[in-house]
Amino acid sequence: MTEASSRPTLEAVAARAGVSRATVSRVVNGGDGVREPLAERVRRAVEELGYVPNQAARSLVTKRHDAVAVVIAEPEARVFADPFFALQLRGISKELTAHDNQLVLLLTEGRDDHARVGRYLAGGHVDGALVFSLHLDDPLPGLIQGAGVPTVFGGRPGWSDATAPQAPGSDRPGEAEGAATARTPTAVYVDSDNRGGARDAVRHLVGLGRTRIAHITGPLDQTSAADRLDGYRDVVGDADPRLIAESDFTPGGGERAMRELLDRIPDLDAVFAANDLTAAGALRVLRERGRRVPEDVAVIGFDDMLPVAEQTEPPLTTVRQDIEGMGRLMARLLLGRLDRGTPPAAGPAPDTPTGVVLPTTLVRRASA
Repeated sequence: MTEASSRPTLEAVAARAGVSRATVSRVVNGGDGVREPLAERVRRAVEELGYVPNQAARSLVTKRHDAVAVVIAEPEARVFADPFFALQLRGISKELTAHDNQLVLLLTEGRDDHARVGRYLAGGHVDGALVFSLHLDDPLPGLIQGAGVPTVFGGRPGWSDATAPQAPGSDRPGEAEGAATARTPTAVYVDSDNRGGARDAVRHLVGLGRTRIAHITGPLDQTSAADRLDGYRDVVGDADPRLIAESDFTPGGGERAMRELLDRIPDLDAVFAANDLTAAGALRVLRERGRRVPEDVAVIGFDDMLPVAEQTEPPLTTVRQDIEGMGRLMARLLLGRLDRGTPPAAGPAPDTPTGVVLPTTLVRRASA
């Protein structure tokens, strides 16, 4: 006997429960109209027989695949080297698993990858998408809109009414304008208070008596980095522009930026880095240059990724954001929208927030 023929069938469950095949199908596929005593008999028969529903047949009934695409707009090397992505994926995975949904991970590195992701989403393989680490010129939002897939973004989307993404092929002025006005209010996203967290970090440095506070930014085509730069400027006002060095959220970028800053302004006495990895790179350069931390230069990061922040020398003062919690909330918002059956073009339901901004907290350690 083959494995397939030995598996319990829908008919076997119906016979064990003493109900019709249609009744079993409704219960197994989450349908309505079955009295609770009958539904309980079906569930008991399913458990006793070890019946596993056929996913393809289930999808025909429910119109759901119980699968969600997680799209990260970064190359593979960056994703697997940065603990931020692992934390966010862990939060997403926990929430999807709790609701018996599968996670499908899609990474993008170039134009061919964008087209591939767009085709996959348009092919009806998943119920929705969670998208994060977008850059301002990223074509993904337009491709996702064209695919008609319900989506929740990680991080505040960077487009405005004038720059909203549009589906490929909508290149006439009237269509672009319509896409902008229709697309912008439908974006559901989860973010942290990047600007407020940056203000807290820089105010702390000011409170320590530091007067030449530098900032190492993240990539400024991402809203999180731009917001953290704005928070820095909120506190330092018209600081010397030479105190700002653009970087890329990586340790190597932090090293390069720290060298530039020390070459430009050797007597700087504090650094606010846009994330913990950047701060770790900056700390290495300060140590190489013989600068004591925090005595000569105080350093603050952003994220509070424990594998990084607690293992730097000295341990890193940083702004904590709940990265795993952001992932869970993104998945929860998307699943709620799918459960309500909201069409993608309809936008979020009245009781669904379009943007959720989570608070941040300054965590003091030895570096500042």
